Amino acid sequence: MKTNDGGLINKYAKKAEKILSKAEEFKELDDKALCAKTNEFLEKLENGETLEDIIIDAFAVARESARRKTGLEAYKVQIIGGLILHDGNVAEMKTGEGKTLTALMPTYLNALSKKGVHVVTVNEYLSERDSKINGEVLEWLGLTVGLNKRSHTPLQKKKAFEQDVTYTTNSELGFDYLRDNMVDNLNKKVLRELNYCIIDETDSILIDESRTPLIISGKRSSRTPQYVAANILMDQLNKNEDIEIDEESRQVFLTPSGVEKAEKHFMTKNLFHISNTEIYHVILNAARARFVFKAGVEYIVNKKQEIVLIDQNTGRLMEGRSYSGGLQQAIQAKEKVNIEPETLIVATITYQNFFRLYSKLSGMTGTAKTEEEEFIKIYNMQVISVPTNKPIIRKDEIDFVFANNNAKLKYLINEIKQKNEIGQPILIGTTSVESSEQVANFLSAENLKYEILNAKNHEREAEIIAHAGEKNSITLATNMAGRGTDIKLGKGVKEIGGLVVFGVERNESRRIDNQLRGRSGRQGDPGTSRFFVSVDDQLLVRFGGPKIQRLFSKLGDDFIRSKMLMRSISGAQKKIEGMNFDQRKNLLDYDNVLAQHRETIYAQRDQILKAQELEGMLDKMQYSVSYDLTNIFGYELHSEWFVDYKKIKKGLEGKIVEKNSILENNIKNNNQKQIALFLKEKINDFYINKTQNIDKEILDKIVQKIMIISIDKFWQTHIDAMQQLRSGIHLQSYAQKDPLHTYVEESKQLYDYMKIQIAHEVIIGLANLSVSKIENFDKKEAEEVQLKTMA
Repeated sequence: MKTNDGGLINKYAKKAEKILSKAEEFKELDDKALCAKTNEFLEKLENGETLEDIIIDAFAVARESARRKTGLEAYKVQIIGGLILHDGNVAEMKTGEGKTLTALMPTYLNALSKKGVHVVTVNEYLSERDSKINGEVLEWLGLTVGLNKRSHTPLQKKKAFEQDVTYTTNSELGFDYLRDNMVDNLNKKVLRELNYCIIDETDSILIDESRTPLIISGKRSSRTPQYVAANILMDQLNKNEDIEIDEESRQVFLTPSGVEKAEKHFMTKNLFHISNTEIYHVILNAARARFVFKAGVEYIVNKKQEIVLIDQNTGRLMEGRSYSGGLQQAIQAKEKVNIEPETLIVATITYQNFFRLYSKLSGMTGTAKTEEEEFIKIYNMQVISVPTNKPIIRKDEIDFVFANNNAKLKYLINEIKQKNEIGQPILIGTTSVESSEQVANFLSAENLKYEILNAKNHEREAEIIAHAGEKNSITLATNMAGRGTDIKLGKGVKEIGGLVVFGVERNESRRIDNQLRGRSGRQGDPGTSRFFVSVDDQLLVRFGGPKIQRLFSKLGDDFIRSKMLMRSISGAQKKIEGMNFDQRKNLLDYDNVLAQHRETIYAQRDQILKAQELEGMLDKMQYSVSYDLTNIFGYELHSEWFVDYKKIKKGLEGKIVEKNSILENNIKNNNQKQIALFLKEKINDFYINKTQNIDKEILDKIVQKIMIISIDKFWQTHIDAMQQLRSGIHLQSYAQKDPLHTYVEESKQLYDYMKIQIAHEVIIGLANLSVSKIENFDKKEAEEVQLKTMA
């Protein structure tokens, strides 16, 4: 049991031995007595004991129950993995080590708290599968299990999250959280408190997907003509003369000749004038869409003539997701499909900030050790490598290096034919849909039977993977499509060498290369893996440089094994991993600012929906508005505050204060705070007179509704303002200023402005209530009261 985490593993191993020592005791219990243990545990917890006090017995009960219901008995290493999950860390367990059964034990234990356990997977097939396998055991033990799906109604979702354990996907869970904080009634919320979460394929969700925030969008006015015009401009630009592409960052810039052509095309003398900021942004998006983003790699055009993004880490389609900042519209213009209006962000959160809301977070995956620093810094989770149950005997062969892609694929097909002739199953991993279709054409030309699993064919994922380990099977998969499902060897396959994994090119991350290799050699099975690399692969084009191209140009159709190139590839991968970590850290640094605003606003929304402290909140809003009005109508001179009496009287009387209620001596010879307190008193008097005949309960409903409407309106405006601020903040570095520091300062001003806008809206809304026949107004009708507010 040797790993880098020896000390910790030994600690968990001792605990696991105690759990295993209970096996015979619980095997002797009949079904009824074993199931009765759940109530026994619940009573202990009610009497003040903790989960730590019952962990040994609870794990042992879950293990024995799984044996009876599924026929699977958890190994010692799986118990160790379960203990790591319970402690809120990441268990790194190799493919085929039984992560589903590993998760059952901490799920059962933590569900006994009755606060809810969320088990999160990367897709609905896995959620449904795990909810059936582990759900059967948990329900047999007397706990309740729910499944949350995208197609479910809010009522179905609410019921699913009320259960002791809920199986769901990461994206649906995140969107449920955002939607919950847009409801106008607490009963419409589907989530309970965020208590304990187990994330399967945790590196995929918390690392790979964390760069893409979850966004609920509205629509803004269309800029279609500009996108069409910018796309036409791209036809006129020469990629070598007018465009400069930074391969590492994938950013595009116009050269002086490109700027000249753009100015002529858009009939402007200075493209960089502040009035042309929008046009310049649209042009750069068009250039990125044309020269950097490729169909079949970053996106596909589906049968409905829609742009659908491809997840770069799994090869799966990301239905309903789109690029922000106008890039989606630029790609639509390029592909000559319908150009949709740009989106206005209504609600947003990153996975990083969402999952950190849980009281306890844990995860499991086959590969996470290379990202341990990030897990510790961002999520406060250690990555602990769990030993395999049986030694890994898979052979990881050295890469074959070719001068070009064509030579590489020709040799690959010959290798496939040789392995196929003796019956060995083969899994071919590619980095894109485009690459998988190239390989598919070569296979078809040789009349080789194969199954293809990519973004265009993901519906049959489980079925294809189920047969991928059988004799003579050839499976072609983009990246980690099929991840989370074991490839089990068919009859007689072990005897001929097991599953062969061929990688068509190196991935940007060593972790993803390791994931591909790990599909072979599960549970001590034989197997081999090898990557086929050419110097025109995307990774080497971006980071290898002309020197690498020249070195290998004379290879022809031959290949070599080059340690120098392997070092170059490893260096490029480390560089990209570092860049990606910096991107994710940068995204988090900026999102943390918005996260503070979001948590405050969401907490205030909940407080309002619970109808708590409405009077106190209204009191603060009245004073905020009063103080702001002294700024609007006044000024400071020689340390004295002067207010324009005529303007403030005309601006407020009959609108938010009674007519003839502001006298000149109330305003003159008083300091700013005294004037604000006076105005607050008059605003409150106006409100009391307006609402004195309304039933208190009905009035609370009206105040509640106005506050929620106002908060939502200006919160959405604030998110948009923050996005605009974020998009241009990098320019601060040219002025020798720290962009993040400037962003923090300016976002504080935006936040304060939002709060005062909300207060104004609420005060004006309450001052303009129009409720007729108050005496006939009942509580139900109060929910639907029509509010008239000043524009």
